[in-house]
Amino acid sequence: MIPPEAPRAKQVPHVHHRPTGDVADAYHWLRDRDDPDTIAYLEAENAHTTAWFDANGELVEGVFAEIRSRIQETDTSAPVPVDEWFYVARTEEGQSYPIHCRGRSADTASDDVLLDQNVEAAAHEFFDLHAFEMSLDHRLLAWSADTRGDEHYTLRIRDVAHGVDLDDQIEDTTWGGVAWTSDGTHVYYVEADAQERPYRVMRHRLGTAQVDDVEVYVDHDERYFVGIGLTRSRELIVIHSGSKMSSENWLLSAGDPTAAPACVRPREAELEYQVDHWGDRLVILTNDDAVDFRVMTAPLDRPGEWSELIRHEPGRRITAVEPFADFLALHEWQHAQPQIRIVNRDGSEHVLAIDPEPHDLELGANEMWDTNVIRLTHQSLATPARVIDVDVTTGAITVIKQTPTPNVDLSQYVSERQWATAPDGTQVPVDIVRHVDTPLDGTAACCVYGYGSYEISMPPWFSVARLSLLDRGMVWALVHPRGGGELGRQWYLDGKLLQKRNTFADTLASCEHLVATGVAARDRIAIRGGSAGGLLVGACITMEPGRFRSAVAEVPFVDIVSTMSDPTLPLTVTEWEEWGDPRDEPYASYMLSYSPYDHTVAADYPAVLVTAGLNDPRVSYHEPAKWTAKLRAVRTNDAPLLLRTEMGAGHAGPSGRYDAWRDEARVLTFLLVTT
Repeated sequence: MIPPEAPRAKQVPHVHHRPTGDVADAYHWLRDRDDPDTIAYLEAENAHTTAWFDANGELVEGVFAEIRSRIQETDTSAPVPVDEWFYVARTEEGQSYPIHCRGRSADTASDDVLLDQNVEAAAHEFFDLHAFEMSLDHRLLAWSADTRGDEHYTLRIRDVAHGVDLDDQIEDTTWGGVAWTSDGTHVYYVEADAQERPYRVMRHRLGTAQVDDVEVYVDHDERYFVGIGLTRSRELIVIHSGSKMSSENWLLSAGDPTAAPACVRPREAELEYQVDHWGDRLVILTNDDAVDFRVMTAPLDRPGEWSELIRHEPGRRITAVEPFADFLALHEWQHAQPQIRIVNRDGSEHVLAIDPEPHDLELGANEMWDTNVIRLTHQSLATPARVIDVDVTTGAITVIKQTPTPNVDLSQYVSERQWATAPDGTQVPVDIVRHVDTPLDGTAACCVYGYGSYEISMPPWFSVARLSLLDRGMVWALVHPRGGGELGRQWYLDGKLLQKRNTFADTLASCEHLVATGVAARDRIAIRGGSAGGLLVGACITMEPGRFRSAVAEVPFVDIVSTMSDPTLPLTVTEWEEWGDPRDEPYASYMLSYSPYDHTVAADYPAVLVTAGLNDPRVSYHEPAKWTAKLRAVRTNDAPLLLRTEMGAGHAGPSGRYDAWRDEARVLTFLLVTT
């Protein structure tokens, strides 16, 4: 088969008028999804990409088979105790989606099927389950699903005893959360505005039409996202409205469906806080006079009167507080490591000793209020995910579930942390995993993965798919550049707005460090990232195209100046506090200085694989499409340049697990062939 010639997108004159001067954009027309030429171009790029992968089909199928062989396809999750029930999700070989069940004991937790996602997904190319909330009496299930990838969810109510959905059907809900009232007669949900921003809380009375639903809370400030959730105590429902720089919380009584929400503390510029219920008081996590956050308490009848419980400690970023009857569990980052701190009601505290090596440690499914055992999930680059129960009084650890990894000898992989030096002297953590037989003599190929935005910390995680790279001698490195949250709030502040270039400088310095220490061959480095991590990829390869042999940019945010200049696009206004508003200086010049699309000029670029989702509400498909078109037009070499657009999905790509594994097999094949 002769591969089709690489598509060439038509060029249509268009000029952006910016504070930095007029800029021509010949591919601006790709924003118009209704233009037949847009779909034709995306389909032509898909055909070109398919031909490339068909030519490497043997390797794709081999890697896919390897991934599948390392996964126990018929499996059951760790049972989660909730009152008199135990809940699980199980998978069956050949089925793409989980089956949600429950039973009266851990041993019988798979007996009663509540929701089979395979049944619900059968008529759809895409299926994403979001809400899965049982009523407090365990009779009703509120569940929602998106069947397009555009993050518009339909909410339904299921009578679990009879396995049927009630007539209630609520369209166009968001990912902002769902909460039941205590008596199970009402359910709260969140709607989005025209810019896809969750902005309004609605109350639905079971058995009534959606048009009769009642608005409970609305936030018209376009910078704020609204979410809702029931506290573990089950007594309060919290409405959280937050921007990138401030927040406000409102409380509802779960026992009074008609109650009006009460504000905890009115929003203030640069004041962030989260609220939960701790029995006889409220507990508040806040940055009030605490850059890395501290914990306060407040009386239930005077929620705005805060008293310090846990002091601020610079460099120890408290990210979450989970109240239980007799203690608090704090999730925090310190020294670029997640950890869990237990704080008792008398103020005594201790850090749970789990793993001294770089790892991921998260609070798991903890539904019980009065308990001395908390559930955590733990993994590392070389250790598969496991579910553990920790007795907070004795420190005893019980492994409830270890993710099976058939056909894998875990002793053959080693990981470590190194520190790279950025141009300004900042030390940047880099986590590395490799096969024990891969030499660190400067000959190995290396894939560098990064994100570095929104204060999102990227802990090391285990991947059976990644083993296909490691077994073939490639090293995998996770870089933690500024813009993430791994080293505290300041680490984030030093990588956003007018400090954003530090994110890319840290990543490039990490690549140089890997070469200098013999981890990677200078001419065999790949870089990979998605969404804002796709911006990292685009910025790095346009700043230093000769640095990389290959690049994978998944749903990349690469046309940042054009997108952030248009408040009519989804979510633009909410993003100004992260990136800046390029309609004015100094942001216009600064954002232009790193915008990948604007800096795509004549040069030899690495091999590039770009992905997009036609229904993506977060990074519109036209950004990766425009960037690919421009790269193809101006580059001075002929390395593989591939664009794959999911025509029936969104930001997260394919939804079924087999489709996701095959998609990953293609990405790994691209890296193996081109690096």
